[in-house]
Amino acid sequence: QVQLVESGGGLVQAGGSLRLSCAASGRTFRVGWFRQAPGKERELVATVSPSGTSTDVAEFVKGRFTISRDNAKNTVYLQMNSLKPEDTAVYYCAAKSSLVRESYNYWGQGTRVTVSS
Repeated sequence: QVQLVESGGGLVQAGGSLRLSCAASGRTFRVGWFRQAPGKERELVATVSPSGTSTDVAEFVKGRFTISRDNAKNTVYLQMNSLKPEDTAVYYCAAKSSLVRESYNYWGQGTRVTVSS
């Protein structure tokens, strides 16, 4: 069982930046960042391949958010720039335990991001 711990959330003004970190206790394969705003369903924000060479970012944050990973540190990052109030949410890190697995089976507890206008 791999544990995921997110950090880096907080309160920031619109236009500001935050970098979220997801530290894993062991090896992970594809890792994703999800978010859930109050009263809304959870949505996928970005994913990164096991090697870090392939990333996908949702259209609604494309050009503002970047996902990356440092496998030597077992850590995945979400760099968030030009933040908007609508980015306010709890951000979750999730990981897959194998290449063939379709769903994410490891989840962190989440870190809250609040963007003030």
